[in-house]
Amino acid sequence: MSEKNPQPAEAAEATETPETHPGARGALAAPARDGRSAHSAPGAMFPDGTGPSANPVGDRHERRIRSFQPRRSRVTAAQRDALLRLWPKWGVEIDGDRRLELDELFDTLPPGSPVILEIGFGMGEATVRMAADDPATGILAADVHTPGQGNLLGQAERRGLSNVRVANGDAIILLREMLAPGSLAGIRVFFPDPWPKKRHHKRRIVQPEFVELAAARLRPGGLLHCATDWEPYAEQMLQVLTDCPALENTQADGGFAPRPDFRPLTRFEQQGLDKGHIVHDLLFRRRP
Repeated sequence: MSEKNPQPAEAAEATETPETHPGARGALAAPARDGRSAHSAPGAMFPDGTGPSANPVGDRHERRIRSFQPRRSRVTAAQRDALLRLWPKWGVEIDGDRRLELDELFDTLPPGSPVILEIGFGMGEATVRMAADDPATGILAADVHTPGQGNLLGQAERRGLSNVRVANGDAIILLREMLAPGSLAGIRVFFPDPWPKKRHHKRRIVQPEFVELAAARLRPGGLLHCATDWEPYAEQMLQVLTDCPALENTQADGGFAPRPDFRPLTRFEQQGLDKGHIVHDLLFRRRP
């Protein structure tokens, strides 16, 4: 378990590398004609905007250093079916070309309902559980992992949830270009890829620039919640979050927080705990 995406809340094993970690997901796969899964770009799998794009932003709003690394993965028939049916009404392309009106996006909720952005959700199992436990809150879940996008949409439909929307693309562009200041009740970054090699540390998502941007998109009292099982990354997160003047630690001692009840314990996290991994939660609140 351990940035992106995961982004970001199906946790991954700490022993995984950036190339295999779910936070680095950018699945480019499609079922073959014989019914088996085969590798193909999402653009070929979902023509004419019927599903998530392979590169929604094109050459616009590009960032020089990304915190995720797209990789090929496999899409099941059920995941593809969910994407084809549900993407037109519940999917969001992160193209950076428009400002999202959250009341319109979550038109199944009363106007003014709180919205939480989850950056990196893996296969979406924890996301669905949190959405089911808090149906009055909109969950905007961002990732580039096509199988996870399909799985999350399918699970949300099966559970009768109307408060989940799935965003495809770079969460930094989503925050910077498409979300208004003070528009979010919370931001979750669970088990992002730790990029453990020193030369890759610049790719970690929790950096001062990201935290400043995230804090600006939170409404007063909104929570920025990070979690990781990678000890050096946890210490960096704590320092960066503490240094942001717009945020305050919810813990009186200025340290890590216990896992809140609303963050589910996933099977991958439990496997890590069984191996002696230490998981750190960080909860920081936007100052008035």
